[in-house]
Amino acid sequence: MSRGPQTFKQSDVVKAHKAAALAGLKVRRTIYTRENFIIEYDEPEKQEPADELDRELVDFEARNG
Repeated sequence: MSRGPQTFKQSDVVKAHKAAALAGLKVRRTIYTRENFIIEYDEPEKQEPADELDRELVDFEARNG
């Protein structure tokens, strides 16, 4: 008895997890359904600038976009 066509593969889920990790997101959980998968993640924490020059850069980017 065949299972029918696959809508996604394990490699698709792995690629999505790796992409989220590279984007700095922490994956909370993955929900699998018959048609697709949904990845829930936590927003990355904002880091404080390390020194005065970094703070000036953050201020400059906030003012000028």
